[in-house]
Amino acid sequence: MAEKLFTEFPPVTTEQWEAVIAKDLKGADYDKKLVWKTPEGFNVRPYYRAENLDNLQHLKCAPGEFPFVRGVCTDNRWKICQSVEPDSRGTKADNALILDVLMKGADAIAYRVRGEEGLSDEDFDALMQNVALPCIETNFKTCCGNALKTLKQVAGKVKRDALAADEIQGSINYDPLRRLTLKGAFSSKTGEPFALAKLLVETAETLPKFRVIAVSPYIFHNAGSTIVQELAFGLAMGSEYLSQLTELGLTPDAVASKIKFTFAVSSNYFMEIAKFRAARMLWANIVKTYGATKKCSAKMRIHAVTSAWNQTIYDPYVNLLRGTSEAMSAALAGVDSLEVTAFDAAYAASNEFSGRVARNTQLVLKEESYFDRVTDPAAGAYYIENLTASIAAEAWKLFKQIEEKGGYLAALKEGFVQESIKATAQKRDMNIATRREILLGTNQYPNFTETLDKAVREGSKPSCCCCSAKKEESSRMVEPIDEYRGAKAFEELRMKTENQGKAISVFMLTFGNLAMCRARAQFASNFFACAGFKVIDNNRFATIDEGVAEALKSKAEIVVACSSDDEYATAVPQINEKLGGAAITVVAGDPACKDELTAKGITHFISVRSNVLETLKQYHKELGI
Repeated sequence: MAEKLFTEFPPVTTEQWEAVIAKDLKGADYDKKLVWKTPEGFNVRPYYRAENLDNLQHLKCAPGEFPFVRGVCTDNRWKICQSVEPDSRGTKADNALILDVLMKGADAIAYRVRGEEGLSDEDFDALMQNVALPCIETNFKTCCGNALKTLKQVAGKVKRDALAADEIQGSINYDPLRRLTLKGAFSSKTGEPFALAKLLVETAETLPKFRVIAVSPYIFHNAGSTIVQELAFGLAMGSEYLSQLTELGLTPDAVASKIKFTFAVSSNYFMEIAKFRAARMLWANIVKTYGATKKCSAKMRIHAVTSAWNQTIYDPYVNLLRGTSEAMSAALAGVDSLEVTAFDAAYAASNEFSGRVARNTQLVLKEESYFDRVTDPAAGAYYIENLTASIAAEAWKLFKQIEEKGGYLAALKEGFVQESIKATAQKRDMNIATRREILLGTNQYPNFTETLDKAVREGSKPSCCCCSAKKEESSRMVEPIDEYRGAKAFEELRMKTENQGKAISVFMLTFGNLAMCRARAQFASNFFACAGFKVIDNNRFATIDEGVAEALKSKAEIVVACSSDDEYATAVPQINEKLGGAAITVVAGDPACKDELTAKGITHFISVRSNVLETLKQYHKELGI
């Protein structure tokens, strides 16, 4: 019999833990200090114990068992996917790129089929030349008008080459609800969108592992939604397809087995792991409710793509770190396939280097870190299991709200989906502006000396998706949602500074208490560098006169007084007077003497309470930028 670990330590009750915490808090509010109030609508405790698992029903299933919270399979072998964009040189060049990507570690490709007419049969054959379809997953990003043609070309190749149809894995991403959500209208090229969806499902019957209906919750993430909103609206989209297509005569099993979900995965590490586990559980129950009888029909097919919303064009190599963390979440959560977005995707087409690094991120997770050797390693973790339950509960609550409105289509026409996401996006924008949400290298710890070359500035994309690039206002059925990147406002501010053609200098006038002046100089330096201003930092001046003399010599447009609150009352008015209007005088901090200083004409203060974005915009205005 195995010996239990740590038996030499006496057990500690929750009451004992709470008593120690209360003592350490010294009367401070427990909830305010230690409880995380998430944007998703639930609170997270500072710690969890075994007793917090007692009422969680989803713990009773194993990997591969309904409701698949622990994965749809007993293993964790996800596909490494890489997107391939059409080359101007033609499909032979595209074919060479596909083969190169597959030879270098990818085992799934996602090829964009452009234009309503799609590819000719000759071009399709050239594209798929020497591509072993049974060995890889082949996905086609189609426009609504070319989805059926592309599917028939896949089926035709399988038949001509006498391939085993049940070995062909891949998808056609026909998703009219996505197009409606992003552009406000269905495609005018396809006729009745759900009739075409029915035809696609029927045509794909000969390819049992080929999915033809796409559900795209990632678009909500890329519009600034919460994790709960992304999940709930995605489930509502999937339910809408089930509802529409079963009404047209298809069985729930036939529809569900042809649906593939594409979720974003953000840097919220543990929450994202929990999201995917909750998604499988909720979808399995939705499909069961529709009357599906086959176990495989209730298995959610999940493709994950790392976030485009949090990518930045400044300090872009930080995107590599974000992508790695996000890939880890998706892999540990047991997604079926994963694409790591290239670090330069926000401003450029993926090249050999950025594509290779993105691909190798996953290869390292598999080949060196062995993430594929363990199925659902998060199982039993008190924190993640409770997150899974909380996310599932909140997403289900929101999903039921949508169903009560008549389903996803009705909720979209009413504006409920758009208004919900817009409200969340506005909160997130405010959090970024005030640094409650950090985008490293953009609104915190920027690279002081970085400037963008012209190609990057002109190539930066405010949107993540080609479908939202042009809104057809005249034919809109609904108000579309807007995809954007969270860093966009700060990036536009910094680009505006760069476009001046000359540096705007900010001088740190450090004096007095060494610890305080250095801490506040560091804070102020990071603050102003977010706008692309040139920072002139200094260790500490022996006297105010010495500091002012150096500030005037530097010809800086802004001079920041950096010291302790105690020294500001007398020193700052002297600094302001000695500068004589040659520069804007700014106080680093929110001192008790603020009212007194304001009365003496000092009106510029920066602190942790400042709205960084709006404050920097105000300095732009005052400097005539």
